[in-house]
Amino acid sequence: MAETKIAYIGAGSGAFARQVCTDILAVDGLDSGEFALCDIDADRLQLAQQLVETLVARSGKDWKVSSSTERNDLLDGADFVVNSIEVAGLRNVRHDYDIPLRYGVDQCIGDTIGPGGIFKALRTGPAWLDICADIEARAPKAIVLNYTNPMSILTLAALRATNLQVVGLCHSVQGTSWQLSQHLGAPYQDLVWECAGINHNAWFTRLEFQGEDMYPRLRERARDKEVYESDPVRFEVMLHLGYFVTESSGHFSEYVPYFRKRPDLLKKYIRSGYRGESGFYANNWPHWRESQERDVRDMIAGRKEIPSGRSAEYASTIVQAVVLDKARVIYGNVRNAGLIDNLPHDGCVEVATLVDRRGLQPCAFGPLPEQVAALNRAHMAVHELMVQALLERNRAKAKHALMLDPLTAAVCSLAEIDAMFDEMWAAQSADLEAFA
Repeated sequence: MAETKIAYIGAGSGAFARQVCTDILAVDGLDSGEFALCDIDADRLQLAQQLVETLVARSGKDWKVSSSTERNDLLDGADFVVNSIEVAGLRNVRHDYDIPLRYGVDQCIGDTIGPGGIFKALRTGPAWLDICADIEARAPKAIVLNYTNPMSILTLAALRATNLQVVGLCHSVQGTSWQLSQHLGAPYQDLVWECAGINHNAWFTRLEFQGEDMYPRLRERARDKEVYESDPVRFEVMLHLGYFVTESSGHFSEYVPYFRKRPDLLKKYIRSGYRGESGFYANNWPHWRESQERDVRDMIAGRKEIPSGRSAEYASTIVQAVVLDKARVIYGNVRNAGLIDNLPHDGCVEVATLVDRRGLQPCAFGPLPEQVAALNRAHMAVHELMVQALLERNRAKAKHALMLDPLTAAVCSLAEIDAMFDEMWAAQSADLEAFA
């Protein structure tokens, strides 16, 4: 059997790249191969190579580590390509938050839809599509694992632009299912659940333990103030719409028009950190990045222990399933080819996906409950316009996408959205040259 080659684009991403490589090295039977690391930042790439070489040495396995700032030096023969790029985020994170806030659009994270997510897509999409074109030319049979947000927009753009096998990967399904087991006091391995929707907006439509529906129990738990306060937006959504959603209160609060459009609602539902804090990402991400870089340097120097546990991220599960032909089910973001009946065909949906030596095989789900499908469709309209904007380099379609964003439309008039978009474009124009 030929050795497995994993190309990693955006390998300077610190903790995340370390975890993906740690996970792969932890798989029994994946004893040799190559990590081909790429990042346009030569200093961060050097740190990534040193750290991955340390991981390989610790594992005792026969994995080669190569690196280059030029991805085309690395893509030939790749079996898998992992993507976790960040394009001009550091210098634009304040623009993504501060400008919309002046128009009344209050964001916590801002990386999925909304003003922040749309401009993140505008900055990232052209570079991502160039990467995909190079993968298709040099490694057309590779399975592409996209971890970069906005997940649905970027994954769908790649699926439309290429014939590659692309899957968008997140950890919200794994993380939320584990959280639900804790809320319910049920052993995780014994909790039976089904989940489907779109990234950051997938829904647990079945939740059972020992043959009993757990939703009545979860609604009862939500009446406990301490439990409710741990995730107020998600519990509020479940109490009114019937189902628990996969993304945190902070993320989800900015995806819908209910929680962030008035000061009284912000006070009632929004809490610190990932529970919805205003500007949480903009205010903290630069410091997180600096901290992660210090941690990497300390790990390489032996001043800090390198975590060794395998995580719940799906990358290693996919590599294991394909290379060793050990069938596994993951939750992936894929093209909606008859998978969810009442969501737009050819959009990007998140569903259970069987993986084995044949690759990715998404599983049909059927219809979602209509009230939550309707929320998903609102997002998918934004996704569709943004994918068209990226493929056509069409600024007007991106502006129309922002006009359809649920939170922005709840707060602003069309004229205000028009002005906001133009102000954000002007502030970020140096990083939007692909649209010139």
